[in-house]
This record gives sequence, C-alpha cells and structure tokens, in this order.
Amino acid sequence: MSQALFSSLPLPPALLTNLKTIGYQEMTAIQQQSLPLALDGKDLIAKAKTGSGKTAAFSIPMLTKIRQRFFGCQALVLCPTRELATQVANEIRKLARYQQNIKVVTLCGGQPIGPQIGSLAHGAHIVVGTPGRIQDHLRKRTLSLEKVSTLVLDEADRMLDMGFIDAIENIIDHTPDYRQTLLFSATYPKGIRQLSDRFQNEPEEVTVESVHSHQHIAQSFYQADHHEKPEVLHKLLSHFQPASCVIFCNTRQVCKDVGIELYDHGYKPLVLHGDLDQKERDQMLVRFSNNSSNILIATDVAARGLDIDDLACVINYDLSRDPEVHVHRIGRTGRAGKEGLAFTLYTSKEHYKLERVAEILQSELSESDPGHLPKPKTEATKAPMVTLAIDGGRKHKVRPGDILGALTGDAGIAGDQVGKINVFDFVAYVAIKRESARRALSRLEQGKIKGRKFKVRRL
Repeated sequence: MSQALFSSLPLPPALLTNLKTIGYQEMTAIQQQSLPLALDGKDLIAKAKTGSGKTAAFSIPMLTKIRQRFFGCQALVLCPTRELATQVANEIRKLARYQQNIKVVTLCGGQPIGPQIGSLAHGAHIVVGTPGRIQDHLRKRTLSLEKVSTLVLDEADRMLDMGFIDAIENIIDHTPDYRQTLLFSATYPKGIRQLSDRFQNEPEEVTVESVHSHQHIAQSFYQADHHEKPEVLHKLLSHFQPASCVIFCNTRQVCKDVGIELYDHGYKPLVLHGDLDQKERDQMLVRFSNNSSNILIATDVAARGLDIDDLACVINYDLSRDPEVHVHRIGRTGRAGKEGLAFTLYTSKEHYKLERVAEILQSELSESDPGHLPKPKTEATKAPMVTLAIDGGRKHKVRPGDILGALTGDAGIAGDQVGKINVFDFVAYVAIKRESARRALSRLEQGKIKGRKFKVRRL
C-alpha cells in the first residue's frame, strides 16, 4: 500500500494544521485503511497491535463529531489497563488541540473516585477508562452515556482475557443504539466475534499485519521440561546478559516461582502480577523503564500497557497457548531497526505448538540445544541505574525540572548521572547512575525541592 497523507482526507483545515504541527503527515497502514470508513460513520472491527497508530485511527473520526457547546459525554473509550487509558487520553488531548475546550477525563481504578466525580460534575466531552471504574460511575449515576455517539473498545481481546466481558456488555447497554462502535483488537478470539455480532451494525473489517517485521529479532527455541527450565533460564541470562529483559510466564504462580529462583541466583527481578495495587505496579514499571531493574517477569495480562521502546530481550519461560500471542510477545523487542533477542522454552509435549508458531511467523524456527549453553557465571549483572522515590508529585506542583535542579545545582551531581524522571500525583521517581546514587540520595535528603523538604528513599 502506497503512503497516503492525512491531507487527502475530508478533515477540517484546523485539524489538518494541528496534525502537521504534531508531526502527523503520512498515515500508517491502520489509519489508511480505517479512517475513510470511520469518517463515513461505519462501525469497524480492526485488527491492529500497539504502536500501529490505532489511537489516531479512532480518535480523529471521534473528534470530528464532538459538539463543543454540549458538555455531556459524547465519546467513550474502554481500555484494559490504567496505563493504556492514560496513554490514549494524552494522545486524544494532543489531537484535540485544534478545537478549544475539549475536555477529556480519565476514569480508572486504583485512584480515588472523589476527584473523578468532581471532574465529571464539570462536564466531559470524552471519557477514557477501564470497565470496572466506568461501571462504578454508572452505578453511582455520576456518569451518563445517553449521548454517546462514538464507542471505542481498545485492545478488546485483552479486556476479554481479563474477564471484563460482563462489564463491557453492561456498559454498552447504557449507550444509545445509534452510536458508532469501533472495535480494535490485536487478535480475534471467538469472544471478539460474539461481541461484534451482538453490538455492532454491519461492521467493516480491517486487518493490518504486525507493526514491525521480525527481521531484527534473533529467535531461538530450547526444549526443556519443567524441572530443567530454571537452569536453562539462568544460563540464558548469564550468557547473553541482556540490558533489559521481559520473561513471560502463563500463570501468576509461575511468575512468583521464577522470581524466587532468580533472586536465589543473585538477580533482582521485578515480578508483575494482578495482586499488586496500582502504586506498586506504577513503581515497578518505572523502575524497569528507567533501567533500575533489568529483568521483569510477567503474565500477558499483567504486561498490558507496558510500553518499553528499547527492549533488548524477551524470554518465553512458558510457550503461549496462542501463536498470535507469541508473535505479540516477541514483537516487543527488535524495534526501530535495533537488534532484539527472543528465546522460547518449550516442553517435549509442546513440540506440536511450534508448527503453529512457524506458520504464523512464515519462517522456519531455529531449535537450539540447551546443553550447548555455557555454565552460568558466578555473579549476576547489576542494572546500571538506581531509582529514588520522592514523596512529592504533581499535586505538590513538583515538576521534572525542579528535581533535576535540586540534584545538579551548585556543584551537585553531573547532569549525565541523572536518568528518567517520572512525576505522578503524589510521588516522583528519578533514576540515578548506580555510582552516584548515594550522593544523590544525600543531596535530596538535605536539600529542598520547590522550597520544601520531601521524604526521599532508595527503592
């Protein structure tokens, strides 16, 4: 498909100018296929993965229908996780800059409901949220969906995986029949078809192949029965020493077991699972993305919303039951032309599954002998950064520049020793090179940020 420009679409001139300003000129494959249909008012069922440009594909048609003067909810976007909902809401705000006063409200669990009720009382044109919290607001009657003209189900397959089907059906029942329904999913399990059949009106189907080819990913498959897997995993980590690695397991319990196993070998892995509260989850994702921890162990559901641009390695400790999920997992590495590693462990009973993976990847699989891997080195490599947590955030008017200034000002820490700074409502995290962590902690403990003293701790 040849590249098409946004200017070829029947969009308001102010929207086209804004798209150009934020660097949107050529459409991605999903935008090229879905925008003309969605702008024409059609319902869509679109197969597209994270990073394909799907947010703009559903946001642009949605924004063209918003009536500014009416402050009721006119568009609803359902997402599986808070991270994805936040990401989507931020993208919509950027795209909506061409119109004045378009209010986008994010409604997710793991956050106090009071401030959300306050935001809704002032009106909202677009609501982005997770099914559980949207249901809470519907029960409390703090949200009305009677005037919704666009409903978007983003990463619908993941919402079904997470058991949200009843919540989704209940939410849709609160919306008018005349709405436009846009359904986006990375895979098409049976449940997606049933959802579409029930709630969509003669939907057009759009499919876009994987966001990036796998030519930059070196894949190897190792046969290892359950009792052999921990040793093979240790050998892979020790031999390849990836700068960042996500280890996928099929269950929460296996995640925990692998975490204990690696900890015993001197690693400091992060284990991401559904038992964590939102603050713990945020903290883990920050530590992994800022290079303070180089190993993250997760199930597919727990890894949703994890968007690491530069992931060196993916290890499938368990082979996924669904070959499409396997492709989605390994597609997190080898991005933007960089080389990536993907290792998969499978048991002798699972050999038949490899054929399905080979079929979907359209390539022969490289099966390797775990016996050829060298014995593990004695010491596990440490992550290059350390995270410091500061008990002050956006609500205290703390900004990244304030933290950087407190660290580097007046003969402080050199700027190149400071990594990513993430500021949340009530807490901020700053990554510091390991060798400077002690000095940085001492400097923040003794100094002030924005003229105030805040508690600081090393994670």
